Amino acid sequence: MIFRPELIDELLKDYKNPEDLMGEGGIFKQLTKALIERCLTAELDTHLEEEKQEAEPTPPEESPQWL
Repeated sequence: MIFRPELIDELLKDYKNPEDLMGEGGIFKQLTKALIERCLTAELDTHLEEEKQEAEPTPPEESPQWL
């Protein structure tokens, strides 16, 4: 993925010193947190959807026929 220069400019518009970038409330920490939260949410959503599908009963036309 390539970020548009305008997006980078917007993210860094208030950057004045290295602490703004790398410090406790810096943009790296904020972006890392947002990325990890989105990844974990997607993983949890996928897991819950798989569990839901496994728990649903199989429709009669799809269940094996035993003679």
